Amino acid sequence: MNIELAQVSRWYGNVVAVNDVTMTVAPGVTGLLGPNGAGKSTLLHMMAGFLAPSGGTVTLDGVKIWRNHEVYRSIGLVPEREAAYGFLTGWEFVLSSARLHRLSDPEGAARKAVATVEMETAAERRIETYSKGMRQRIKVAAALVHDPQVLLLDEPFNGMDPRQRMHLMDLVRAMGAAGKTILFSSHILEEVERVAQHIEVLVAGRHAATGDFREIRRRMTDRPHVFRVRSSDDRRLASALISDGSSSSVSLTQTGLEVQAVDFRRFTWLLPRVARDADVRIWQISPADEDLESVFSYLINRSS
Repeated sequence: MNIELAQVSRWYGNVVAVNDVTMTVAPGVTGLLGPNGAGKSTLLHMMAGFLAPSGGTVTLDGVKIWRNHEVYRSIGLVPEREAAYGFLTGWEFVLSSARLHRLSDPEGAARKAVATVEMETAAERRIETYSKGMRQRIKVAAALVHDPQVLLLDEPFNGMDPRQRMHLMDLVRAMGAAGKTILFSSHILEEVERVAQHIEVLVAGRHAATGDFREIRRRMTDRPHVFRVRSSDDRRLASALISDGSSSSVSLTQTGLEVQAVDFRRFTWLLPRVARDADVRIWQISPADEDLESVFSYLINRSS
């Protein structure tokens, strides 16, 4: 099943959360990548039919999702915010989800979903006693109980220990390989690279980039980079770097050099050779702009 967004926007008063997004989520695993506050949760809730678009349309195989209760049979949502009642046991929570879907065998479906996320031994405990990772897993079980063709997960790996993360990653990959349509959001590129075949990048509510992780990684790597360099002779090193076209600017600061590299690959190859030829010892090199906001901002400006 395909989820299609056509010029979708969502605003709250004067605040624009999602701005004119057009994309298609096809069967397989798609990662929705972006920094915190990018609008990922808002987008997922519109795809799940729990939030109306202020503009544009969200459809599932050509059928509008908003105010169409039938699509809930095909969609499962795992929200980032807490969505489990602490006074219930894990079993009761998943079973209630099965009964809400009016399944013919709610107990059997609940048992299967709990086993899928490996929560059998903790199912009789109250959710209020669960760790963050366990709460995430029981929410996944509740979302899977009706065997949906589409699964939407909002930051699903938050709070999980390494073993739990690996298990959920394997589960997501397996469901994608079986033909289900899986979309999960994350602000961590490494998570998306390990799980998704396709990546959509969202920045400040706008659709910034699309492609597989190699393409997105290439776009991030090929952007201009700013480095801080400390050496035994900053002036001599600056003169050598300026003569090569891999750096658009080199500035002397109180703490060393600040270099803007327009050709990242050439710069990383060139710097140690320039330093060697100039008889300059490099003491420290560090990126000045490697935070997610700067990386994603470059992508959004490039796509404008």
